[in-house]
Amino acid sequence: MNTGKKISFGKISTNFGQNAAVVEATGSFGTFGPPAAKPIENLEDDTEHQQMKEVMGIVTFGKKAKSFDIKEMMAQVTKTAKEITKPVHDEESESDSDEDESEDDDLIGPPVPKSFEASTASTSSSKIDGHNSDSDNETEAGMFIPCTHEAVMTHGNKAITALSADPSGARLASGSVDYDVSFWDFAGMDSSMRSFRTLQPCDNHPIRCLQYSSTGDLLLVVSGAAQAKVLDRDGFEQLETVKGDMYITDQAQTKGHTAGLMAGTWNPMIREEFVTTAADGTARIWNINNSKNHASIIKFRAQNGLKASATACAYSRDGRVLACGCSDGSIQLWDLRKSVVAPTGLNRKAHNPVEMTSINYSHMGHLLVTRSCDDTLKVWDTRKLKENLKVIGDLYTRYDTTDAIFSPDDKLVVTATSVNKDETIGRLLFYDSTSFDLVRSVDVANAHVIKVLWHTKLNQIFTGVGNGIVKCYYDEKKSMRGVTLCTTKLHRRVKHAEIVSTQQVITPHALPLFRQERRKTSRKQMEKDRLDPVKSHRPDLPITSGQGGRLASSGGTLSSYVIRNLGLSKRVDDDQDPREAILKYAKEAAENPYWIAPAYAKTQPKTILESYTDEEPAAKKSKPD
Repeated sequence: MNTGKKISFGKISTNFGQNAAVVEATGSFGTFGPPAAKPIENLEDDTEHQQMKEVMGIVTFGKKAKSFDIKEMMAQVTKTAKEITKPVHDEESESDSDEDESEDDDLIGPPVPKSFEASTASTSSSKIDGHNSDSDNETEAGMFIPCTHEAVMTHGNKAITALSADPSGARLASGSVDYDVSFWDFAGMDSSMRSFRTLQPCDNHPIRCLQYSSTGDLLLVVSGAAQAKVLDRDGFEQLETVKGDMYITDQAQTKGHTAGLMAGTWNPMIREEFVTTAADGTARIWNINNSKNHASIIKFRAQNGLKASATACAYSRDGRVLACGCSDGSIQLWDLRKSVVAPTGLNRKAHNPVEMTSINYSHMGHLLVTRSCDDTLKVWDTRKLKENLKVIGDLYTRYDTTDAIFSPDDKLVVTATSVNKDETIGRLLFYDSTSFDLVRSVDVANAHVIKVLWHTKLNQIFTGVGNGIVKCYYDEKKSMRGVTLCTTKLHRRVKHAEIVSTQQVITPHALPLFRQERRKTSRKQMEKDRLDPVKSHRPDLPITSGQGGRLASSGGTLSSYVIRNLGLSKRVDDDQDPREAILKYAKEAAENPYWIAPAYAKTQPKTILESYTDEEPAAKKSKPD
């Protein structure tokens, strides 16, 4: 027998080549070999134990340990060693039968059903031979994609060009070309999916980029203006970068950007630091503690030496390298630990000389995915930037902020497509990051799909669509929190109470003058307050006569009011002829003049009135010819 091989049986393992003298086993197996000498310090305990047995009259406690023959055990070990090469399920069935036979005496309780043993054996064999069926399904699909259910959040009517979620997954911010930024709180929303706040932080400038900081308490807002803003979680402004002097040609001598912003992002390792890129051909690194001047500046140059603006940027996972995609189609990597005079990685012909819409690092950190307006998606290795790993074409792009990202486990590359002339639906495309085969295509809406966000903790995919909606895809079993908190809450209309009840103060010993009646039920109190014109806010009743500065219904105008109340003591009908109304007082005025006639009685000449006749005037004679 080979003494150097270690043989195991049951829960006891030994090496007979090294420990052949004495082998002790724990439990009920007893000891093998010659008995070992008892230590001196345990003699006293054994004597006391023996005396207790004699006093109590008990010979043994529990079951008596079984004794085995060493030859029989060696034969059993040899048999077990020979059967190791047999199939697993056969070994388990035979070992189970052997153990059942050997442990029938020690079995406590009812025996295990044979059907349960068979199901357990089949499950274990399937896991060993063919792994897990769920993992096989996910492997065949490339990666689990949470898109069994969807939820729609309406932002507005214009295209969603910016989308960001905080690291904890509690809030989502969406920006659009309609200048609005909406804040969504998943814990406070119900199934109506309404944002709790919408504002215009940058006046009449479209929102190009939104991103939460690494701690989730600040939101970077990059718009078409030359100044970026930093908001808190509730949307209140905390910081605004300074605008540079556009008449200075050297951009390093200005304190801020002099043209419209293009992109921006936070440093994942330094909470106070963020970077913005603009159409002036620079990228400026800012610190929130000093918004009056940038901390450092990076100048982008094309191959001919002219300015090239960075239309997309992203920090590496360790925050040391800044990757920028420029308008000339180049990819430039800048190591921020060194001098930023020249890039550490450069590929001038990464894409065609058009705007690069997106550039993102993988979670492992050595892969880059870029998306451009030349309708292509490319994957790069940062360690070998001269050649791309894969090119995927025929991806129509209409907006210059279209996303391309990696899945949380870097097994998939996800991108969005716009609606071309001969198409009707915008899609989400999932590609395998190793073979670059199309794993799945999801039809989102009859509009352009622009932004894509796959949250790591929530395991939910958020998409920004060109018709102003934010669509979320999730799985009920493998997605947690986020939108799943809102879909289960029913939208209930708030019932406003007509009367706000006040706290009842009970004063049983108060004087009758100050004693208040204690209401028995709220219904009776409401009926009583309904009769009170003050508590029920009863509107003013219609008036029949003028009082309190108001006119009655009969006096609709000021002149009517003056005529009926001041000028005349009698009521004047508006329908009568005014000439007849005046002539009624002609005789009285002639006999008893009061106002005008006495004043001119001495100086007034006699009036000569023309006498009227009923005869008609003769017609004029025509002149003779």
